[in-house]
Amino acid sequence: MSFGSAPSYLTTTTTTTVYRSPLMTQCDLGKYPVPLSPPFPQISKDIEVNRAMSASSKSSLFSLGTTDVLHEDDWLIAFNKPQGVYCDTILASVPKLLNHCSHGSIHSKKMEFHLANRLDRDTSGVILVTKSHKVAAKLVKAFTDHKVRKTYIALCVGQAPVWKKVTIKSGHGRSKFGAWRVYATKDVGRTLPGGSSVREMETLFEVLSINGEQCNQELSEIDIVVEDKSSIEFEGNKVEVLVRAYPRSGRTHQIRLHCQYLGISVRGDVKYEGVYEWNGRVYDGHQLHAESLSFEHPVTGSPIVINAPLPSWATRGL
Repeated sequence: MSFGSAPSYLTTTTTTTVYRSPLMTQCDLGKYPVPLSPPFPQISKDIEVNRAMSASSKSSLFSLGTTDVLHEDDWLIAFNKPQGVYCDTILASVPKLLNHCSHGSIHSKKMEFHLANRLDRDTSGVILVTKSHKVAAKLVKAFTDHKVRKTYIALCVGQAPVWKKVTIKSGHGRSKFGAWRVYATKDVGRTLPGGSSVREMETLFEVLSINGEQCNQELSEIDIVVEDKSSIEFEGNKVEVLVRAYPRSGRTHQIRLHCQYLGISVRGDVKYEGVYEWNGRVYDGHQLHAESLSFEHPVTGSPIVINAPLPSWATRGL
């Protein structure tokens, strides 16, 4: 990829950023960990209810077509999930698709369909379905062992990054109200309300473009180890930032949470401080796309790479 010139505020030599918090006192040791990302904004409640109702209506009318199929063999079938459709709707539509087209090499009544991965309601892109319990178990293990490589594309709005690539490491877990939140890395393993524990979470982000212009390759690569609330302060106007994300763990809402922490919330992601209205347009969902899955085939052992076509919003600046 070639890169054009970038504004002067994008040139930097920053190398590593580590956010630290004061050491815990003995009194703190008996308390639950404190989440470092903010709770859901008040505006998100009504918007999310409306989005859920719209998705339920859309999902009730949805059926898969042959153009949605990205890959199929005797053991697996992958689809390009649209935004605003639930994963369970995709799964329920598979038998009908295979019974009415020539894609299925085995009659669907002999198959045992399982979702190998899940995407949020408003996340589009690659979703993988297995055709037997045995293959499903193998893929679950591959995901658990981090042997499945994933890439996502996100269009964000926020402070212009001073980095070309960033690796962010943090904790992940539910707050006492049940919402997913970012926690300090030092809290990994500690018990949360409800009995679960803080788990590690790591994502590599790469800036692809800023306001539709390709990113200056002279920007640095940095590491962020989260130990305190985000210290990013907004200066000047917000910008559109297109990023590619490489999650190195598989936590719920991982990319959305880390984008929020970095000050570049996903556009339309009202749960995590993403803009609901931008440049005169209201967004019906967040703009996050599961671009690819790469893994070793659970039966043949052959390398498999499945790519989903990019939505129109993800092509600007590429």
